[in-house]
Amino acid sequence: QVQLLESGGGLVQAGGSLRLSCAASGRTFTSYGMAWFRQAPGKEREFVAGTRWNGGWILTTYYADSVKGRFTISRDNAKNTLSLQMNSLKPEDTAVYYCAADQALSIATIQKASSYDYWGQGTQVTVSS
Repeated sequence: QVQLLESGGGLVQAGGSLRLSCAASGRTFTSYGMAWFRQAPGKEREFVAGTRWNGGWILTTYYADSVKGRFTISRDNAKNTLSLQMNSLKPEDTAVYYCAADQALSIATIQKASSYDYWGQGTQVTVSS
């Protein structure tokens, strides 16, 4: 059974930092595209950052405009983990953050939640002003 388990969420003041982690189990995700999404109350789930293999084992990263320059996505294939370093946090970053994975992602689909087969349960991030 494939499982994605997020950790690292919490309460932080505006301007602070948090690091989220996603531990994958049940299979090796080396060849999978993986991403972080978030969902605030009353809003749709939105893409935050993602990685996909762009042919020839070139790992390409993507970011939502709202987090560019503040968030950094990384993955450790040896440990089957995905991370999200979040700096300069703002109150509008408050949401439940989800880890997601899928074997077939393209430039056109990586930012769409419907493209992913596997999801974690989410971790709450709250940024106070």
